[in-house]
Amino acid sequence: MANFSIWEVLFLLCFAVSWPVSIAKSLRTKVVIGKSPLFMSLIILGYIFGIIHKSLYSNDVVIWLYVFNAVLVSFDLALYFMYIGKNRRELKR
Repeated sequence: MANFSIWEVLFLLCFAVSWPVSIAKSLRTKVVIGKSPLFMSLIILGYIFGIIHKSLYSNDVVIWLYVFNAVLVSFDLALYFMYIGKNRRELKR
């Protein structure tokens, strides 16, 4: 029987589906106004804490869902910084 909680897996899978939707919208529209870099940074920090917890206390395959989600949010945050300057310039016009 698995050591991990199915609820933890389902929680992480929901986010693993949600972040690509956000990323796809940013890539398609190149508009990131309204996104919060602080929020995304805190989410990444939360995933890092989850990775640390899994590494120290419950090392199982679920750690890879934390890593995957952290990578997705990091990519979304990178898109924010890539597009925000252009978005702000366009708003000033």
